[in-house]
Amino acid sequence: MDSNILNNLKLTKVAASKIDTFDFENVKFGEKFTDHMLVCEYKNGEWGTLEIKPYAPITLDPSARVFHYGQAIFEGMKAYKEENNDIWMFRPDQNFERFNKSAIRLAMPAIDETRFIGGLKELIKVEKEWVRKGLGNSLYIRPFMIATESGVIASPSNEFLFCILLSPAKSYYAGKIKVQIADYYSRAANGGIGAAKAAGNYSAQFYPTKLAQEAGFNQVIWTDSNHTHLEEAGTMNVFFRINDTLFTAPTSDRILDGVTRKSLIQLGESLGYDIKIESVQVDTILNAAKNGTLKEIFGAGTAAVVNQIEGFSYKDQYYQLPEMADEESYALQLKNALTKLQNKLADDPFNWTVKI
Repeated sequence: MDSNILNNLKLTKVAASKIDTFDFENVKFGEKFTDHMLVCEYKNGEWGTLEIKPYAPITLDPSARVFHYGQAIFEGMKAYKEENNDIWMFRPDQNFERFNKSAIRLAMPAIDETRFIGGLKELIKVEKEWVRKGLGNSLYIRPFMIATESGVIASPSNEFLFCILLSPAKSYYAGKIKVQIADYYSRAANGGIGAAKAAGNYSAQFYPTKLAQEAGFNQVIWTDSNHTHLEEAGTMNVFFRINDTLFTAPTSDRILDGVTRKSLIQLGESLGYDIKIESVQVDTILNAAKNGTLKEIFGAGTAAVVNQIEGFSYKDQYYQLPEMADEESYALQLKNALTKLQNKLADDPFNWTVKI
């Protein structure tokens, strides 16, 4: 960490906090934000001064490159407060590394660790009262970067804005969901930007997800361009349990290297699970569903942590997954173990948690 960068951080506080009027019990995921945000501009080939200032709209020229050529990336992270009021982040180094991989893929400048992690720590210190104690409570962290240079020339921007927003959160999804396996639309392609956490990846999902929801489903399980292999579930990585083996697809150009995914894999292996990281064929899952060996499907991501899937549709045929006692569910066992670790209610043998 470069202490000079943090020592020169500019702090402007709100005149009056809105925290006393904030409904922490009924907040919807990602809708409301804390009093302050962190910003930093990239100009003339270098990152400038960090600034923490009141949360407010950002003013951009209508010709800013982000509006025309889509140079926009983001991350999703969380912070937790334990009973003694210490605040912890979960594996911020992984989000920092992935953020810069996304930046490089979209011809954007990498940002240094001091501005990303150091700046984030300073922002959370300012907003520490917004982090609530209790299992299920967290502070969702949204770092993002956008291209801000004016001009509609089809070329990479030379100016960028890095920003971090904070949003109190509870569970993202409630209960089990039904999904539709994609047989026409694809989320990403070889050589594309599927492995980057780029804004365009998500906008491309909205229309087929809307169609799935109109058909009575919550999300889509994405397949490759040939629609023969299963890849991601909605905005999450996805796991399949056949008998007592967990399968999940390896990361690639098309699949995001999810922090929750890799944590669940390591956690599951430490618990003695049989986990195979290999391509998962649609036919394999269909056959397992038909012969009764498909026990569970669940998504994994920062917002939901683990989201159970109760059934899926493929080519207008619906497959219901078997009912399972909570104590027998790998999804719930993993979710319980990971959330306890994140909330400092269990030991962290992996050193994943970082104190603010």
